[in-house]
Amino acid sequence: VQLQASGGGLVQAGGSLRLSCTASERTFGSYVMGWFRQAPGKEREFASSIDRTGGNTYYADSVKGRFTISRDNALRTVYLQMNSLKPEDTAVYFCAANRGTHRDTRLSSYDYWGQGTLVTVSS
Repeated sequence: VQLQASGGGLVQAGGSLRLSCTASERTFGSYVMGWFRQAPGKEREFASSIDRTGGNTYYADSVKGRFTISRDNALRTVYLQMNSLKPEDTAVYFCAANRGTHRDTRLSSYDYWGQGTLVTVSS
């Protein structure tokens, strides 16, 4: 599965961005999808995930209440709506696909990764 992420950019603190990630294959609906992020000088970390139907979501505490993950299986796309952005949200954001469960936040559980899109939040 090839994943193409987009939607990153420069935004002021308190602003919003929506990331998108589109998959190359029609089997998109058979994968749990996740968003991870990697800040400068830090390890990649889990941000959010969504199950195959979109009915269940999971968030890291750091983004809960501000970010919303969703998916459109017909469009083979997963989204991450990011509101009330903070400078500490600055990172490269990666989408990834997982054959397991949406509650598994481990990087090693994700089989396919997109190329990343940079989000920069200025103070």
